[in-house]
Amino acid sequence: MHPLLQTRTAGVLLHPTSLPATDGAIGIGDLGPSARRFVDWMAAAGLRRWQMLPIGPVGEGDSPYSPLSSFAIEPMLVSIADLVHDGLLSSSALRASGVPRGPSASWPAVRRWKRPRLHAAFARFAKTRGRKGANGAPYRDFRDRNADWLDPWCGFATERTRSSASAEERHPEYHAFVQFVLDRQWTGLRRHASTRRVALVGDLPIFCGADSADVAARPDLFRLDRSGRPTVQTGCPPDAFTRDGQLWRHPHYRWTSHQRDGFAWWRRRVETTLRRFDLVRIDHFIGFVRAYEIPGDATHARDGRWRRTPGRELLEAIREDVGVPPFIAEDLGDVTPEVHRLRDDFDLPGMRILQWAFFDADATSQDLPHRHPAHSVVYPGTHDNDTIVGWYRDLPAEVRSRFQSYAGDEARSDPAAAMTRLAFTSPANTAIVQTQDLLGLGRSARMNVPGRPRGNWRWRLATNAQTTSLARKLHKLSRASGRLEETR
Repeated sequence: MHPLLQTRTAGVLLHPTSLPATDGAIGIGDLGPSARRFVDWMAAAGLRRWQMLPIGPVGEGDSPYSPLSSFAIEPMLVSIADLVHDGLLSSSALRASGVPRGPSASWPAVRRWKRPRLHAAFARFAKTRGRKGANGAPYRDFRDRNADWLDPWCGFATERTRSSASAEERHPEYHAFVQFVLDRQWTGLRRHASTRRVALVGDLPIFCGADSADVAARPDLFRLDRSGRPTVQTGCPPDAFTRDGQLWRHPHYRWTSHQRDGFAWWRRRVETTLRRFDLVRIDHFIGFVRAYEIPGDATHARDGRWRRTPGRELLEAIREDVGVPPFIAEDLGDVTPEVHRLRDDFDLPGMRILQWAFFDADATSQDLPHRHPAHSVVYPGTHDNDTIVGWYRDLPAEVRSRFQSYAGDEARSDPAAAMTRLAFTSPANTAIVQTQDLLGLGRSARMNVPGRPRGNWRWRLATNAQTTSLARKLHKLSRASGRLEETR
């Protein structure tokens, strides 16, 4: 097992875009002061794992799971406050008169406000980087080390915005500068987290968007027709929640091409991800055993079929590079014994979802807390689930009764707190709770609804939500459940 997955710890699930609107974080959260303050609050609460959603440039519907690049970081995560601190912008750049400050994340607002400031920072950087003491050498080093993915991304981003972008955004060097800034700010955030004994947990989407720098640069790695359209699409079959299944519209991999060069693209992708994160959740882990293939011209996911994938070969190649992979396997969905075997052969923890634990009348669910293996990660719910408060309100009477019998009186008065306690006291080494559930928020705080194309990824933490009293409460629970590292 990876060392970071052997210790009993607790953590929180929160995307950086959901950080509160402070210190120039207009529209969405960013990598600046509010991120560092969140780490400080986590440390005070005894929370040692910060799990995020994917951080790549968002694609259709502003979804982090349809990234425009598997390597680049979302440009709007740049902290303007930190650019001011670094001398690339004046303090007046933080003024935000006339910009709406609603309670939800707003991608249009952040793009309107932040892009002119990034243009100005780039202009100043371009003038000063050749001077002694400026960032010329670090920038050139960053460019050289990452040229294999950075150059394709810059070309893609330039072409994608050519007709409507400013003069700066029509220049590939601008997009390289933004990624350089993001790399530096991310490194600073990770260093700050490390000093507070907080490990960052990333999320690696298994597929790439059809409209992405990855597909544009390496079409040979994907199953496309001569026009560049997917011949097979990704998704999930119909189930109890989705009559038509889920159609994700990503192209499937041409696995034979990946095998021929020893999975070089995947290995580089993992290397880049592990420079940013201490642990990584592998999204849709069942795709390393088999993947659901939907015809390229389909408008629903009912007529797909399962096909085998060379995930074992891929994981063996990754293990050659990193040793025991620091991965969490999202072993959810249409799981087979082969999925469990692959997960266990590589010593990866699987996931347990408490919201699913109480639907079996005979109490045989493997999601029930007393059935969790130590080498697993427990969640009351993930970003795909309703909040605990929303889930509880819609429970059938018999399921609600089983939950109350298991969790005790607290389940009636505060179901979110009861679920948090079940997660923390689970035998699972790692417990991760959504921030919305730590705060006991209702359905309006839900992050996303699978299969719904609009209205997702907008929840944002209120500026006064990170209270000292909640931190004390969680620290006490962390200590009582043996999840503080100093109590090992």
